[in-house]
Order: sequence, then C-alpha cells, then structure tokens
Amino acid sequence: MAQEIIKPDQEQSVGSAVPQSDQAVLSMVTSALEQGNCMLAFQPIVQSQQPCNPAFYEGLIRVLGCEGRVIPAAEFMPLIEQHDLGRDIDCAALRCGIDALRSKPDLRLAINMSTRSIGHPRWTCILERALHNDPTLGERLILEITESSAMQMPETVMVFMQRFQAQGVTFALDDFGAGQTSFRYLKDFYFDILKIDGQFTRGVHHDANNQVLTEALIKIGQQFDMFTVAEAVETREEADFLVKAGIDCMQGYYYGRPETNPIWLQQPEKNHSQMSA
Repeated sequence: MAQEIIKPDQEQSVGSAVPQSDQAVLSMVTSALEQGNCMLAFQPIVQSQQPCNPAFYEGLIRVLGCEGRVIPAAEFMPLIEQHDLGRDIDCAALRCGIDALRSKPDLRLAINMSTRSIGHPRWTCILERALHNDPTLGERLILEITESSAMQMPETVMVFMQRFQAQGVTFALDDFGAGQTSFRYLKDFYFDILKIDGQFTRGVHHDANNQVLTEALIKIGQQFDMFTVAEAVETREEADFLVKAGIDCMQGYYYGRPETNPIWLQQPEKNHSQMSA
C-alpha cells in the first residue's frame, strides 16, 4: 500500500452521531460512487536487481471531488472503512483493477481490500465473474490485505485465500510489522508476498534500529518463502541498503509516485510484469 494511505485505529461506535465534517466526506464519496468518479492511481513496484523493470503495479483507489480534485484514499478511507461505503469503495477498486487487467494483458496489478469485504456478496460476485470470464486474469491479480486487518479474522482470511489461490490469485500481506501479527498464524497463512511497512524502511541506511528490524523482517519473509517488498523507499541510500539486505522489490516515491493516467496505460502492449512470486 502506498505510504499516504492511513488506517483507522479503532471502530466507530454503532449508532454514534456522524460529525458534520465526517458527513461531508461520506457525501462526497457517495456522490463520486454514484457518478462513477472513481479511478486507480498506479504506483510501480520495482525489482531490486533490475529497478528499471517494474515487477508489478499497485492500484490505489482515488475519487474525484466536486471541484474536480483527485482525492487520495488517506482523506476518506479512515472514515468510510467503518461504514458500508467501505465495501462500495472496495468494489469500485476491484472493478477498476479488473478493467485495467483486461485492457493490458501483460499487466500484473495489486489491489487493496479489507477483510470486511470477504463474503460481501457484491465484491465476491465481481471477482468470481471476472475469473470465470477470463481464468488467466487471476494469475495477474494480487490482492493486498493489511496485517492488522488479517489479524481480525485469521481463520476466515485463510479459507478465503485458499479458495482464490486455487484460481491463480496472489495474496500480499501489507504493512507487515505495523500490526500485531501472531507468528502462529503467519506460518499458516501462506501469503505469497510480504510488504514491509514504511516505518522500518524510512531512513534505514542511517538508523541502526531500523536496520536490525528490517533485516529481521526480510529473513521472516525468506523463511516462509514469501516474496519481499519494501514500502516507502524515498532515497537512493535507503534503496542501496535494502538491496544489500536482500529485499526482492521496492516501492516508493524514489521509483515513482502514483499516477492516474500513466504513459504505459496509454501505449500499445509492452512487458510490464515478469515477477514470479
């Protein structure tokens, strides 16, 4: 997940009043969904040994505000995740991702999802229909679940992953290290990709504590045969350390900001995704 995405720390109480500012956010997102003003911003995840070659992209949901401003998820996800709108946004993100995969047959794309969408009829229907219409699509789709979200219902996540991994879908454990992972569950999850949270990679080249922690997280990924990705890489010095530490891929502003209309999406087919996770 891109570094600007913020996750809520706790649930809103059922039946509690929605502040006016929050109501404005809910109305803005509802209007954008009704008008189809949702899109993805694509950020590259590059191979550490060949940083000019994106291994895949992450599609980050954006909505278009009433004044035409593209609004990042950080401005609405912490609130709507607690409401039904969170499922609607997950559905919109999945639809946009599937459309991109259909339009670019060589694209490999990661889409964020909440564990609250597991079993949600409309979200599940979108995914099942897409895989039925194009069985090869699953081999290019990556679903990202945050560590904190996965820990809320680990058994449900495991069953869900097993079901769709059988259809070729790849799963990434997002923001690893930021939550409260039970290592008992980690060895049972069988995530394909481990994304190390940006709090450990920022300034890692000069922060001895982050160096120890990042190296440990990379070794955990290697031990469980997971493809490792470092999030929030912003400088060459950070990247150089991570490469030496054995990271597989990197994501961050140093390699590219999220773009809603990247050049490659407008061009004829070109190889963008050769990762074998």
